[in-house]
Amino acid sequence: MSFVFGIFSSIPVLEEADYLVKLPAIESQVLIATFFQASMAVVYVMIAVLFYSIIKWYNKTLAITYFGFRMIGAGFLFLGIGFLLLLLWLSQSVLAVGQTDLLSVEIIAELLRQGRDIVNHIGMILPWSIGGFILYVCLFKMRIIPRYLALWGIVGSVLTFVATIILMLNVISLMDPFYFLLNAPLALGELVFAIFLIFKGFTPLEGKSNE
Repeated sequence: MSFVFGIFSSIPVLEEADYLVKLPAIESQVLIATFFQASMAVVYVMIAVLFYSIIKWYNKTLAITYFGFRMIGAGFLFLGIGFLLLLLWLSQSVLAVGQTDLLSVEIIAELLRQGRDIVNHIGMILPWSIGGFILYVCLFKMRIIPRYLALWGIVGSVLTFVATIILMLNVISLMDPFYFLLNAPLALGELVFAIFLIFKGFTPLEGKSNE
């Protein structure tokens, strides 16, 4: 669900130079993308709750830390919705402003667009990858999934964290193939992990207590 909702929450027009003019014409698409981003945030919260209830059996402190980072990430997703709606409202007012005010509107719009990218791809991803690292370390120690999946998640989380840091330092851009290459292992790994859980599930925690 998170993968599907993430795809439908994207708006390619925002990467075009004249996005401010084009946004009003695709208002319904923008609102649909907003709905799917909100849905994705809800799913992320559900994922965090699910795994918190599992890894607390191994270590409550790590479980709380994991949950905290994942909630921060989900919170940034909700914040990104606000940036998108403000950008849509601003684009609808472009025709009403005079030529002298147009430059100011374009500057504000670009700040909102960049702000949305920062919120979605740095503010959300950084805590989410840290939480993911904690999660996969716990799963590796608990042995309730194959260790190769846990190691895959650990390595993928580290690579995503590195990708986000160098994006934040403006070394690469969102459209840089290297950025996608660094994020691909975690994205593919979590998809494989999800499919594994659907068909196999967790290895039972025999006789273990969370006390």
